[in-house]
Amino acid sequence: MQEMKQVSLYVGRLRLPVLPQAPVLGLGHFGQGLAVLMVSLMCLFAWLAAPKAVEHWRWMDIAGEGGMALMAGVWLVQVRSSRPAGRVTSLLCLGLASVLLGQWVDLLDEFWVLPKAVIWDNWLESTLVPLGTLLLTWGLHHWRHEQQSLTAQMLKRERLFREHRSLDGVTQLGDARYLAAQIAIEQRLHQPAALAMLGLDGFDAVARTQGLAESDRLLQAASHLLLLNLRPDDLLCRYAADRFCVLMPGLQAGEAQARAEHLRQALSMLAHHTRAGTPLQLPARSAVAAVDAREAPDAQLLALARRLAEAP
Repeated sequence: MQEMKQVSLYVGRLRLPVLPQAPVLGLGHFGQGLAVLMVSLMCLFAWLAAPKAVEHWRWMDIAGEGGMALMAGVWLVQVRSSRPAGRVTSLLCLGLASVLLGQWVDLLDEFWVLPKAVIWDNWLESTLVPLGTLLLTWGLHHWRHEQQSLTAQMLKRERLFREHRSLDGVTQLGDARYLAAQIAIEQRLHQPAALAMLGLDGFDAVARTQGLAESDRLLQAASHLLLLNLRPDDLLCRYAADRFCVLMPGLQAGEAQARAEHLRQALSMLAHHTRAGTPLQLPARSAVAAVDAREAPDAQLLALARRLAEAP
């Protein structure tokens, strides 16, 4: 299999990695085969059945069965275009395809009348939709286990809730909006929590001399290093540029200071090598503050960012 190459999408000044869609395992011509089946069924109805007069059309049934077929097709396209290959994808696609074909046969029955001797249409109507729902249920069962594995991998990247719209495209961490929402939750819980913000000195120079792609690789390496040094309950987010912020539930500012110093030292020791082999080792700085239950999260983050800029 030819190795997939990563491409980049630029949105403003933010460089987002985009991966080409991988074909679904074992379903390389799935869409074409499904379309051929649907057209073949329609031709079979047109050949064997007598068309119904327009006054005998039941518009409610047409709308209901046609709408279900349309929605099953939309769901199928969404699954095919958003998931990589695998057992879960195959089961979901096959289940949705069975439901789509069953509803398609139901819809064709609204426009044609088959002879009473023909019973295969009843068999299709009675078996395809239940079979599809069974395959969907089986696929969702495996999807649940898949999600549990992915949740374990996202430990320290998300906490209490998931919001893909607040995901940073470079580091795959939550952004400032996600962090502010997490701080608001801690404020409602009325439990001690602390914030630590870390930054890299000289990061702007790296972006100018090495380029955006290399500065992104540096941010990715820094995020992985910080994740390895966090407690299981801590949350790491990318605040802005080279600024990372850690939410530490259950810690007072004094306790968090020692944790932040450990993270700062680890970040300062990071020896990142560019693609050309040039080592990059930048000094880091940190700032710590306790979460204030009365102040807005955005205001707390701005104040912490100012403290970090003034830190030696």
